[in-house]
Amino acid sequence: MRVIRIDASTATILLTEAPAPKVRDRQTGEIAKDAVSGEALMTIGVVYIEEGESSLIKVTVPESGVSEGLTLGAPVALPGLVARPWESVFNGQQRHGIAYRATAVAPGAFPMAQAG
Repeated sequence: MRVIRIDASTATILLTEAPAPKVRDRQTGEIAKDAVSGEALMTIGVVYIEEGESSLIKVTVPESGVSEGLTLGAPVALPGLVARPWESVFNGQQRHGIAYRATAVAPGAFPMAQAG
């Protein structure tokens, strides 16, 4: 499936859920790993605010990309943010959505207001 790069330079992104291991199999508790590097993956919750609209999204980041100093409610930066549409059949039902992934999550700043 296509990967869509997201330009978040004008967005405000606030951390709503602290980094936690991404669980691949809920029954066994197996942690998800990157298919290429084999590194453990983490998920974070953020609110993505741009042009007066906001969305709550979950973003997957590699464990090594999680920076120190993250604070709930504070702005974060998500370098390399991409969206990947997905679909699958689970228990006979068609499911679809968008998976978000970034190369890292780090403390960020509020975007500068545009001078009008």
